[in-house]
Amino acid sequence: MTRDRLHFLLLNIGHFLDHLFMLIFATVAALALNDEWGISYSGLLAYATPGFLAFGLFAVPAGWLADRWSRDGMMVLFFWGMGLASIATALANSPLQIGIGLFVIGMFASIYHPVGLAIVTLRWRNIGMRIAANGVWGNLGVASAALLTGYMIDNSGWRMAFVWPGVFSVIIGCGYLALRWRDLAAEHRAPKPVAEKTGGGDVALRRLLFRVTVIVFVTTAVSSIIFQSTTFALPKIFDERLQGLVSGFGDRGATAIGFIAFVVFATASMAQLAVGAALDRYGPRQVFRIVASVQLVCFLAMPGLRDGWALLVALGFMLGAFGQIPINDFMIGKMASGAARARIYGIRYVVSFTVLAATLPMIAFVYDRWGFDMLFAVLASAALVILIAVSLLPRKLPSPA
Repeated sequence: MTRDRLHFLLLNIGHFLDHLFMLIFATVAALALNDEWGISYSGLLAYATPGFLAFGLFAVPAGWLADRWSRDGMMVLFFWGMGLASIATALANSPLQIGIGLFVIGMFASIYHPVGLAIVTLRWRNIGMRIAANGVWGNLGVASAALLTGYMIDNSGWRMAFVWPGVFSVIIGCGYLALRWRDLAAEHRAPKPVAEKTGGGDVALRRLLFRVTVIVFVTTAVSSIIFQSTTFALPKIFDERLQGLVSGFGDRGATAIGFIAFVVFATASMAQLAVGAALDRYGPRQVFRIVASVQLVCFLAMPGLRDGWALLVALGFMLGAFGQIPINDFMIGKMASGAARARIYGIRYVVSFTVLAATLPMIAFVYDRWGFDMLFAVLASAALVILIAVSLLPRKLPSPA
């Protein structure tokens, strides 16, 4: 394997770990701590909220440091910091302690999206497929969180679900540093690029840029509600809706639910490859319309379903939730100047992950009062908003130059 391919592989593993760490607690809360600590599922969600808030808010300083200091250096900090924070979180003996641990994990996890995506979109061509492939790895991290955590709960306890990924992340950080040491040193010595300046330009072009930018950030915010609600709540949804399918597993129910969630997440993540290829060929407007339509139909169909039908429709809305991820990143990669790209991705992910954090209290509120059927109605409304917004996209993206 060439150094270039190994570099891309390590960036992909980083995306895998990023989403894995952020969703370990989702399965722990749904399948372990609810009984062990005697706290309701909705009550436990409050302690995950600060971690997702940090996941969003620290993205901008992470992007700024990457542009000003070193992108590779920030990636090493990402692997080491997130891994050590996860190991420390395994020592928690109270909800407050685990909340603090999740906050620190979120702080280091915030580095990946503005920094890793900036490296991917600047270093290689065919960014639609590159972003899609990188996104598949991130989605496999989402899937593996449910699978590995469910397995650990049944076999060695929930604490090991934080320890072993933490150790692995530290090791990968050492490998990344070894691979990129010469480039990191050269990057540190080289003068930093200056962001491109644009003149007054054509008024119509500037208006078009503004319109697309607004659409990018509106759809980013609304799609984050869908992504967070589906990925975080899916283990609990399956725990309620798939009892007919998992009843035969006895005391291995957590492993069974984790495995089913893994299969759904992993299968749905393949949608990103199709979306990435379509983005390079057709552009974002037509692709985004199809993805939003799939989500809308599936969310409207989900209320009241159980077992096999619930599993099938859940796969459908997860195909949409994962398929939409690379679209906004593709548009930013096409429109943002290279010198400021990490910072722009940072702003995009502040919006995205701040909404992720705010979504957790919303899930708890809706679930406590009306259950998951009402949540699906809320998500159908969100998919409709996305469908309307993307219809305003131009056929061809404008260039800031």
